[in-house]
Amino acid sequence: MKVIFIDTVDPLLQNGLSQLGWEVEEDYSSSKEEIANKLHQYQGLVIRSRFPVDKAFLEKAHHLKFIARVGAGMENIDIPFAESKGIHLIKAPEGNRDAVGEHAIGMLLMLFNNLKRADAEVRNGQWRREANRGFELQGKTVGILGYGYMGSAMAEKLQGFGCTVIAYDKYKSNYAPTGVEEVSLAELQDRTDILSLHIPQSAETAGMVNDDFIHAFAKPFYLINTARGKSVRTTALVKALEAGKVKGACLDVLEYEKASFENMFSQQLPEAFEYLIKSDKVILSPHVAGWSFESNIKMAEVILEKIKGLGF
Repeated sequence: MKVIFIDTVDPLLQNGLSQLGWEVEEDYSSSKEEIANKLHQYQGLVIRSRFPVDKAFLEKAHHLKFIARVGAGMENIDIPFAESKGIHLIKAPEGNRDAVGEHAIGMLLMLFNNLKRADAEVRNGQWRREANRGFELQGKTVGILGYGYMGSAMAEKLQGFGCTVIAYDKYKSNYAPTGVEEVSLAELQDRTDILSLHIPQSAETAGMVNDDFIHAFAKPFYLINTARGKSVRTTALVKALEAGKVKGACLDVLEYEKASFENMFSQQLPEAFEYLIKSDKVILSPHVAGWSFESNIKMAEVILEKIKGLGF
């Protein structure tokens, strides 16, 4: 059987599949159309985020047995159509959950302690101690929205900071371990000082963090988004930052991202994005929260074990 890799991953996965008897081919340069035209040759497809795997693409997959997405989200794959063709869908949130949790807390500590601004000032000969006095995490209530692999990792990483951790997940109950309190959405909005988003991209979550959602919070709060950019309406976030309803934001993902994460700055930037770039109250990173050196290996390991489990 043959598998095609159309995105680079840790060689552990290619080597592991070869040892299982799979014929491995790599193609990181052909167009989507060119790959679609030869897709009938393969029983396996490994992808990260190079392009959407839509119905038109999958119609060429006459013998495909699995699609392995080396990451956590599956929104770029036409799941219903793939499943209708009997294609197994594999993802690896177990592999990058720790990276996401650490990255989220790193961004938050950077924001709370004014490290971005302070570093730039010291490098430019400014020594402003009082202006860069920070806040502590201890005593704050952190609300986690979505308690899957990523949300639970965030809760684990917060242990030891002296925070109160509360969580809301619409589709789960009786999930929280000791040290995490399950609450309703209304209670989360009533108590939260810091909101961390860990929800997938879907029709339900698109634009979820809008004016009404933000204003439902009882207190001004900080926002962390390491999940999906389209969950947050950037214009609503900017208005809330300007008004002080949102005190600061840590954004690893942005509403304006393309499906492949490429060419982010190829067009005129929206006005709201310009605000984020210039604001001292915002920390930005390029959708890399789950993309550590260790997670690259761990995700390959998870995918390999799941393929083994299919028993082909």
